[in-house]
Amino acid sequence: MTEFKEKYINPFTDYGFKRLFGEEPNKDLLLDFLNELLKKEQGKIIELTYLKNENLGRTELNRKAVFDLYCTNERGEKFIVELQKTKQKFFKDRTVYYSTFPIREQAVQGSEWNFELKKVYTIAVLDFVFDEDTGEPNKLRYDVKLSDIETKKVFYDKLTFIYLEMPKFNKKAEELETRFEKWLFVLKNLHKLDRIPEKLKEGIFLKLFETAEIAKFTQEESRDYEDSLKYYRDIKNSLDTAKEEGKIEGKIEVVKKGLKEGLSVEIIMKLTGLTKKEINALKD
Repeated sequence: MTEFKEKYINPFTDYGFKRLFGEEPNKDLLLDFLNELLKKEQGKIIELTYLKNENLGRTELNRKAVFDLYCTNERGEKFIVELQKTKQKFFKDRTVYYSTFPIREQAVQGSEWNFELKKVYTIAVLDFVFDEDTGEPNKLRYDVKLSDIETKKVFYDKLTFIYLEMPKFNKKAEELETRFEKWLFVLKNLHKLDRIPEKLKEGIFLKLFETAEIAKFTQEESRDYEDSLKYYRDIKNSLDTAKEEGKIEGKIEVVKKGLKEGLSVEIIMKLTGLTKKEINALKD
């Protein structure tokens, strides 16, 4: 079995994120996180049900959407939770596009539907900062709704986008004050820890650390995580190089490596920010 330097998994890997939040036995972790994120306007979410995370367009011409996590609560409201490791040119466009799927699937067949919709939340946990937000180093959470430009009042409250720019969160374990801050700390620092901080020694976080402890993985789970971690590190290193050089070569390397490893074009688009046309042009 592979020996890992870290004690706990990296939540920013696909395997790590879905192990913590996308498996039925750990649904209470996702429930607690969403309750802390949305409690001011949601009240308390009692139950979550995972939904199929791949949604297809109505025709062959429509592009499909593959969500990291997709679920609904007891009121029929929908939640898309996305983890974005690298900066993508049209990431905001993508989140808006994703939100159209849970809206459209609420349509009732026939002529009796009155167009009443349930709320839709798109939540993005970002391992980067949008260029336009770099001037606000102390603001890491952005809550977006349809609002009137002049009055600033919310015009429509059933469509919400929440972006968390994790690089801006810099509190140490001993400085954590709220439960939400504890969640942010865990998401950013879990893989860097070798023990459970005192302020996180409470029910839900003790379960999270137990779930995330690599030493408790089976051989198959270790292999799956190792593959996911390798992708994450390779892509991160390549994109960091591209950023430093100010060139596209690093992204090209990611595309070629991803295609060779069998990654889908949609996943490579998500990782590099390149368009489908640009990626297809790099195919042999």
